[in-house]
Amino acid sequence: MQIERRDFLSTLSLAGAATLFSGHSLLASTNPKKEKLGIALVGLGYYSTDLLAPALQMTEKCHLAGIVTGTPSKAEAWKTKYNIPDKNIYNYQNFDKIADNPDIDIVYVVLPPSMHREFVVRAAKAGKHVFCEKPMAPSVADCEAMIAACKASKVKLAIGYRCQHDPNIQAYMKVAKDQKFGKVKMVNSAAGYFDARTDHWKQKKSLGGGVMGDMGVYALQGARLATGEEPISVIAQASTTRPEIYKEVEETMMFMLDFPSGARAACQTSFGINMNYLQVSYEKGWLKLEPQSGYSGNKGSMSDGTIINFPIKSQQAKQMDEDCLAILNNTDLIAPGEEGLRDIRVVEAIYKSVASGKSVRI
Repeated sequence: MQIERRDFLSTLSLAGAATLFSGHSLLASTNPKKEKLGIALVGLGYYSTDLLAPALQMTEKCHLAGIVTGTPSKAEAWKTKYNIPDKNIYNYQNFDKIADNPDIDIVYVVLPPSMHREFVVRAAKAGKHVFCEKPMAPSVADCEAMIAACKASKVKLAIGYRCQHDPNIQAYMKVAKDQKFGKVKMVNSAAGYFDARTDHWKQKKSLGGGVMGDMGVYALQGARLATGEEPISVIAQASTTRPEIYKEVEETMMFMLDFPSGARAACQTSFGINMNYLQVSYEKGWLKLEPQSGYSGNKGSMSDGTIINFPIKSQQAKQMDEDCLAILNNTDLIAPGEEGLRDIRVVEAIYKSVASGKSVRI
């Protein structure tokens, strides 16, 4: 899906004293502390429309304050549906004027990965905190630039790893931390679905497509979070069963990870296979989760009879509320930019392994 960047009516100027100030830092210093932060969604595709916007009707620490889109018809529809004022509606060209809008505290970038760096950096320069969808960016260099821009502007950068806010995923992370069953020996992690689309950004290399730019991150995170370690080497193989669709990027990726403790992980991810599970073998037991990265219903069991089945109303609402609390209280984020960078380091190594046919150190 090629994102449209058509011009439409420019954002209305802010009235009153705000227009007299040239810097966003002065505006920020004069605003009283808020109890509920305003979020502007950048990109109004499926994830924003069907998941984030509805979740923002359930949140306690944030609300939908604005939108950024290149499609005028979407702007009008969202304006009507969510009662968004004209002054909080932007397009991709006038986006930087968001710096002067005190209604918006956070910019949530929900665009193809190739566009993440540009809009995270622009949001940071505008003095806004940033939420960025996963994967963080196509390259390590992009991730590092995004982190640096947010640090320079003294704003927080959170990656949209909704699963890390899910108590069912946190349950198996705790098993690794506490070594409940001893050391991890082997992990099997899979995440994939059959994608019937034929002309989407996920099939275009220039937009950050390929399964590692989407479902692959879930398979990778399953292994990383289950071991509580960062992998030190990887060997990978890419394939496709639909070369007429996946001409530029991989449809399926299989990769084996080695960890410092000696643990290993066999991971699979695909746009051609429905699969979503995590299996962990420890020295003295096991853990299973299926699905492991669904929007809801992640549940599992452990060898000692423990059931993993915590209720959660909305991962996205919980994610945004917890990230907003971290901003309001100036505490650590659950998944900051550095967490996104860790994944992309591995993703880059996976592609190097595919190209060389050999194991690659990370």
